[in-house]
Amino acid sequence: MNDIAVGLFSDAFIPIMDGVTVTVRNYAHWLNRNVGPTCVVAPFIPGHTDRESFSVFRFRSLPTIVRPPYRIGLPALDRKCRAFLKSQDFSLVHAHTPFGAGLAAARTARERRIPLIATFHSKYRDDLRRAVPFDRIVDHQIRRIVDFYGSVDRVWVPQESVAATLREYGYSGSYEVVENGIDIRPPASIEPHWKRGAEHLDLPEGLVVGLYVGQHILEKNLEFLVRSLPAVMAAVPEFRMVFVGQGYAKRQLQDLADDLGIRGKILFHDVVYDRELLQDIYARGDLFLFPSLYDNAPLVVREAAAFRTPAVLLRGSTAAEVIRDGENGFLAEGHADDFAARIIAILGDPRALERSGIGAQRTLCRTWEDVVREVGERYQRILSQWAG
Repeated sequence: MNDIAVGLFSDAFIPIMDGVTVTVRNYAHWLNRNVGPTCVVAPFIPGHTDRESFSVFRFRSLPTIVRPPYRIGLPALDRKCRAFLKSQDFSLVHAHTPFGAGLAAARTARERRIPLIATFHSKYRDDLRRAVPFDRIVDHQIRRIVDFYGSVDRVWVPQESVAATLREYGYSGSYEVVENGIDIRPPASIEPHWKRGAEHLDLPEGLVVGLYVGQHILEKNLEFLVRSLPAVMAAVPEFRMVFVGQGYAKRQLQDLADDLGIRGKILFHDVVYDRELLQDIYARGDLFLFPSLYDNAPLVVREAAAFRTPAVLLRGSTAAEVIRDGENGFLAEGHADDFAARIIAILGDPRALERSGIGAQRTLCRTWEDVVREVGERYQRILSQWAG
């Protein structure tokens, strides 16, 4: 493969931990290692120092009011950023956002006459509705997002169902499915990870553990999840719930658990940056509980699967596209009582739980190294067509 210099543009990056960050970070690591020099272009985060194996350029940003710790990127107002981008000899640029960083990627592509690829990751309408309580403004912003994806040279989505969201927004162009991966190789033995996870969480053998890893935001249906737990805990007294992450709704979820009288059986753990520790936590989970209607292609479901911890998702959700009920995970209906009843039934059938965990590990665990090998091949084809 020819040496391809890539610029990856994102409005979310370390120390913010979400699916886009994990995707961009793994793209950058494996592209830089196997394809060519790679640079991530992302907003400045106060107090953070980048120590990555690849280049990172930070542009001017402002804090957000409604979604801390996310930042509002201002690359167009950053002279150093404009000068830096003009100095880079990118072969192509890849935007992982339609906002500030994505627009900077588009300008770079136009000025240098190089291909622009854009991946559609998120349900932006949901984000906008929370930030802006005016439908006309939200609709206008969605049209701008659709215009952005309509202007790029290639549109990628992480799974087929995600394209339905893009179509719903009004996009009518072509797209390609490029799957996400995980940076975890399924271990030969889960037991050592289980033991370390049990010790860290202080959840020894004999307790049944439900697990959630991700942002603590209401868009992910976490209030629904907490409200489903009293019935589970009443039916399965040894059940404990672990939430790992951070977000604006964390205190609200803790207060709700207090109101429901289940706070003593829930552990609210801080965000985990140590990937080895996170693997141990995944291994200690018996079920990964993920009732989100917001997520498109959640990486955490695949990461949990590496440790044979199958997920319970809502039937019909975009995230559930990769789940075959009872084979590599479980599907439940969208009412808290139904969700709780499904969890209780699963925990009452250890053989089905084990079978689904094995299936999840076998079917959901493609590595980022493998994914980015495909990405590099796609980049090469795009550049060959561009040159032709």
